Amino acid sequence: NNVDRLKPPKRGFFETIFCCWRNGRTKSNQSGTPIDGSITPPPIQGQPRYLLPQIRPSDMYKKCMVIDLDETLVHSSFKPIPNADFIVPVEIDGTVHQVYVLKRPHVDEFLKKMGELYECVLFTASLAKYADPVADLLDQWNVFRARLFRESCVFHMGNYVKDLNKLGRDLQKIVIVDNSPASYIFHPDNAVPVKSWFDDVNDSELLDLIPLFEKLSKVESVYTVLCNSSSQSQLTSSVSHHNQQELQQSQQQQQQQQLQSNSSDVNNT
Repeated sequence: NNVDRLKPPKRGFFETIFCCWRNGRTKSNQSGTPIDGSITPPPIQGQPRYLLPQIRPSDMYKKCMVIDLDETLVHSSFKPIPNADFIVPVEIDGTVHQVYVLKRPHVDEFLKKMGELYECVLFTASLAKYADPVADLLDQWNVFRARLFRESCVFHMGNYVKDLNKLGRDLQKIVIVDNSPASYIFHPDNAVPVKSWFDDVNDSELLDLIPLFEKLSKVESVYTVLCNSSSQSQLTSSVSHHNQQELQQSQQQQQQQQLQSNSSDVNNT
């Protein structure tokens, strides 16, 4: 599938978790510099010091929001989609292909609101020749102050990781929104995970997250609110607790439905 060449390779959730656990004790780059957010690595010789340009005066007191593209804001496919929001031509090996793009529900409202609250940065592990024209069509309000693509990622254990140390912003004031845990394994406590989206028209994930991001925009440090997983055991416990909550909610709903059904039967009788 040609679209897979444009997007980053995907790993299963538990494979990603295992990768995080296996490397959690020695998080460092090739030079031995920690990449857990405690130290900003020195710039690589001949490359810009940071990935982001100097902050704009209008964003001086805003936090930085790093937003993923594929399966977070949109879903793309080379297969024709009748109700596609965009159709983007992309050249691959000398041949132009049509990429059909679906917008996630409430993405427009989400982007406009985040543009008011944050210095927003698009950071995707996809190729620029695909992601850049999609962003042109998606971002009608110039919300994204910068766009970063695959070449700005760190290739680590088979994953394209978004190293927030390289942005040139205070880590306490950065939040990353992404559907892939592998993308933020260096900085799990800066992340707000979102479920992957493909075509569910009833999805409300982006809309539901707005109150959280409104709160985050006002705190001194995002770490006072976000504490996703400082260790593998905490992450596993969190996932297990979430699954147990879902199971309990499902059981409660079934019990309520059964009670309502019994009550209805009694009334009918």
